[in-house]
Amino acid sequence: MKNKIGRLLLFFALLPLCMAVGCGTEKEEYTKTGDVEFTVVEEADIPKELLDAINGKKAEPFKLTYLAEDALYLGQGYGEQPSGGYSIAVEELFQAKEGICLKTKLIGPAADEKVTTAVTYPYIVIKLQKMETEVHFLE
Repeated sequence: MKNKIGRLLLFFALLPLCMAVGCGTEKEEYTKTGDVEFTVVEEADIPKELLDAINGKKAEPFKLTYLAEDALYLGQGYGEQPSGGYSIAVEELFQAKEGICLKTKLIGPAADEKVTTAVTYPYIVIKLQKMETEVHFLE
């Protein structure tokens, strides 16, 4: 009887580990079907509604889209950072069968770079031609 209970306890103790290993998240693959022209938008040119949304979310990493009358905006932020000197690069932005795909990368300050010691909230806003499509933020 004790042996049976011991095996049951061991089973339930190991069950979450087995589920975590068996249910790993897969990265979706998207096949590029075309290029997308875009512009990186300066803060002064971001629509007010979008800027308000960014300011409400910027303390944490975020990904958002905003469809305006004339354009589609994509925004991605990397949350609170301990200093200045960060930038964001667009690594990929393309059209796929499933929609628009965007991949960005946070670039930290160089080791010898003089930066402000104030907390910063780096983000990027990209402007595309107006289209109603799904947007996929790639990791």
